[in-house]
Parts: sequence; structure tokens; C-alpha cells
Amino acid sequence: MNARLLALTFTTASLVACAPQGGDPNRQVGPNPYLPEPRQYLFPPMSVPKAVGWSAGETPQVPVGLQIQALATDLMHPRIVYPLPNGDILVVESNGPGTVPFRPKDYVQSPVKARGGTKQKGGNRITLLRDTNGDGKPDLRTVFIDHLHSPYGVALVGDILYVANTDAILAFRYTPGATSIPGPGVKLADLPAGPINHHWTKSLVASPDGSKLYVGVGSNSNITENGMDIEQGRAAIWEVDRLTGAMRIYASGVRNPTNLAIEPQTRQLFAIANERDEIGPDLVPDYITSIRDGGFYGWPYSYYGQHVDIRVHPQKPEMVAKAIKPDYALGSHVAALGLTFSTGQQLAPAFANGAFIGEHGSWDRSPLNGYKVVFVPFANGRPTGMPINVVTGFLGTDDKTVHGRPVGVAIDRTGALLVADDVGNVVWRVTRAAERPAG
Repeated sequence: MNARLLALTFTTASLVACAPQGGDPNRQVGPNPYLPEPRQYLFPPMSVPKAVGWSAGETPQVPVGLQIQALATDLMHPRIVYPLPNGDILVVESNGPGTVPFRPKDYVQSPVKARGGTKQKGGNRITLLRDTNGDGKPDLRTVFIDHLHSPYGVALVGDILYVANTDAILAFRYTPGATSIPGPGVKLADLPAGPINHHWTKSLVASPDGSKLYVGVGSNSNITENGMDIEQGRAAIWEVDRLTGAMRIYASGVRNPTNLAIEPQTRQLFAIANERDEIGPDLVPDYITSIRDGGFYGWPYSYYGQHVDIRVHPQKPEMVAKAIKPDYALGSHVAALGLTFSTGQQLAPAFANGAFIGEHGSWDRSPLNGYKVVFVPFANGRPTGMPINVVTGFLGTDDKTVHGRPVGVAIDRTGALLVADDVGNVVWRVTRAAERPAG
């Protein structure tokens, strides 16, 4: 570590020591979260537990009536789980391609975040898991697609499997039952990337009729500090014509739409989003929201509707006036990454209608926030009520270590909940607990 970086690290440590504590996270959940006055920092306070992985026999925790076991271990940074119609499970193993440090803060934040497991090597591949005898444990595991470039989103439409690399959507011909797809795939469309590529993940979902693909593209900075020129096409949800590759921005101002899903009752597109940092432990709440065609959701000019971010220059009041307030806050800095809607009462009646959300966990908040999978109930196609903790126990008892961090979530063909854990390098499977025999 050179002298300059060492000095920056000591400066950051001193700022963390005197940083304000975050408040009750429950105040920041729901349609009308508590939003305190913003603070500004030379360096953002950081609090990252050390990644230690899972020891033999350790698992996350689930509520009474559920059970959890590892579906697959020894993966390479699993981020997304995607069940196929025939019951096979695809696991996207990936990490970012690396970005060019642009600010002094980048040199400090990167090693601190790496402590929490963010710099683990990704597989740049998709692995297939197959359970041939129905016991909940795969007896076949193969590399399904290899040599990808920081892949993330996956969507199967008919016999075409689409994979969102960090810089392009690729199309692969899929045959049910296949254990691998050789070849590089065919490019459908380029995606915003580049040497900085601050938010590298590209989420992906197909429209209900299969004619379009929706792609989430995060901003290229926290709050435009890298300049507006490199934000072209970023902080947006793109619509891509599946047959021609023609693209248009479907919605904008979504700082980092980390996952997309179609709500099954209304067929409405929903997104989860990671909001901006560096203005306090209780700003700004990440959220889940329905996405309107042509809607603008605030970034960078405002947050959570029309709360102006004074750091942005020049200001644009006309854009703030257009900003749509998100449907439902998840809490500040929970880093929501996984989203899937429930498909009935296979797990429990309480989970019949709503969304499971994987919260990767905070890096710039104390006390820590997230590090769990929650269920947000829905009514009439909209989130309502308080979230329910579904999978917890990723943090160590002292909050100074972390065994794993949840990312993508999905429901398999049997109704089990799958959770990708990119620090533990595990895919977890949550089911109803087996009933004990009478007597």
C-alpha cells in the first residue's frame, strides 16, 4: 500500500469512528419511509464485515416450518439462479470485469468492500444442476455455457436462451434436456459498458408475451461524479425487441435496477433498485417499484420522488417535477439484488402472494442493514404491509464477520425457494419442513 493510499485509509477509519449511527431500519420500510436530512462526507463511513464462509454443517436460518439445505457448493461467485421448465437449475457464476479507478474514494472503497467478499473470482459461466430422482439434491452438474463476459441476467423464450453479459445480450439455441451449449452465442444487442462500468450487472426479464426483453442498466457513478457524458443510456431500463434487437429506453432515472420481474397477477413489470450513497446511514432507501413506460424515477436529480440531491450540478427542477415516487422502500443500503414473485402456498400460506427479495447487505451503514432474504406481501398487484424475514443468519453473531451474502432468488418447479450466496459460494434451497410422524 503506497503512502497516499495509506493516508486515505487512515482518514476513512477516523471518519468511520465518528460517523453517525443509523436509526431503526423499520422506519424506512414501506410506501412512506422516514427520510432524514442528508449529510455530506469527505469519505463515506464504511462498515464491512469480514467474509469467512460457511463451516461444515453451518447453514443460514429459516423460520419454524421451513428447512434449508445446500443445493450446490464450491461454486465460483454465484449471482443468479434460473429454473428451466424441465426442472433443471441454471446458476450464473460471475463477478465484475474490473473498473478503472476514477476518484481517490475509489482507491479506498475497493479494498474495504473486498473485505466483504466482493472481489472473489467469478466463473464467467453458467452451471446446470439436475435432480433426476426428485430428492432435492442434484446428481448431475455440468458447465452449461462457458467463457462469458461478466454474465448476470438470464431469460428463456421458446427455444432461445438469452444471457445478459455486462456489455451485450447473447442468444443461444436451447434444447430441453441439453447439458451444455457449445459455441459463443449470437449477439442480439450491445449494452452500455466501457472502461469504468461502475454498475456492471445487467438484469434481464422477458415481457409476458415474449416479444420484448427488458434490461436493467445501472448508473456509471454514485451521483454523476464521473461526469454526465458517461451516463448516456445508464440508470435506465431498456426495452429490446427480441427479433430485431432494436432498443429504446423504457424507463429512466433508476440508479441501479439490479433485478427485474413480472408480477403474475397484473403482468406489470417491477424492478428493485439500489439507491445512492454518501449522504448518511439512513439515505437513501433501496426500493421495489412498478415501472411505467416512459417513467422517470429521479436519478440523479432527486431521490424517493422529489427530494432534491443538492450534489448534482446543474440542477434540473423540470426533471425533479417529473420524478415518480417508488412504490415501496426496503431500507437504506440493504443492497437488494434478488427478486422473484411467489407462485402459491408451497412454502407457507403467508408467502402465497408477494415478492422474495435477496438483500446483499450494506457496506456504508452502521448498524449493518440487509444480509437476508425477505418476503414483501402484495395485494392487488402492489406491495403492502411489513416484510417478513425468510432466510437470515448470514452475519456472524458479532456482525463483524459474514458467512455468506444472498443475491439472486428464484422459485423452482416444486415451489422451493432458491438463494444464490456469492460469498459462501453456495446455492441454498428452502422448503417446507418435513412433517414428523405421529407419536
